[in-house]
Amino acid sequence: MALPESLSFWNDSLPLLAAAVFALAGLVKGVVGLGLPTLSMALLALVMAPAQAAALLIVPSLVTNVWQLRPWESLGPIFRRLAPMQWGVCFGTLAGAWALGAPAGAWAVVGLGAALIGYAAWGLAGARIWVRPQTEKWLGPLIGAVTGLVTAATGVFVIPAVPYLQALCLQRDELIQAMGISFTVSTLALAVGLYFNDRYPGATFGASVLMLLPALAGMAAGHYLRQKLSPVLFRQCFLGSLILLGIHMIASAVR
Repeated sequence: MALPESLSFWNDSLPLLAAAVFALAGLVKGVVGLGLPTLSMALLALVMAPAQAAALLIVPSLVTNVWQLRPWESLGPIFRRLAPMQWGVCFGTLAGAWALGAPAGAWAVVGLGAALIGYAAWGLAGARIWVRPQTEKWLGPLIGAVTGLVTAATGVFVIPAVPYLQALCLQRDELIQAMGISFTVSTLALAVGLYFNDRYPGATFGASVLMLLPALAGMAAGHYLRQKLSPVLFRQCFLGSLILLGIHMIASAVR
């Protein structure tokens, strides 16, 4: 059942539910290296407006993605390479927030479900594309702007950013840093968009800070499980679950 637009975070069982969601999302990130904002946004949007879910994930997403930026000494070159894309992310997110408002209503849920399905299907297919260095100057800002629009509309910032970053032929550690950069910038841009749409009150910020604790605990558990599980199999199960979740969200919104 959808909750009121004004998040009455402390008046019901929502804190425990949200904490469980962030613990699970943190566990997934600890095992496969990504998925915290995507999974938490998807699950929270089942019980609250997408704008509320997006506001709640800001602090856990920001802190865990800043942590992913390490090692700091190698951050400069990859950040400069991705700077045009990140300007596009900022522009697309803020333009989308201005034109579309905060993500809300049935179409926001449908868009979120579609984004989950697209992202998961791409990951399961194992499809790879390659971006030539000479095309990055114009393609990076375009991909960033589209990612920003998707972020503003759904609160999810992995499409098409992640496939694009995977196409840059980066080394594994560089790719992890690149995703950390993109997710960090997207999180900050989303926070600004929510603020200007009056969807990021102080009470929600406080709740978001508290959700950092279960997210970090989940990540610690995920790092432990990573040594005992197959990350590839776990990732496939995670992506398959996102497809089922996306289908459920779309079906629920349009019926």
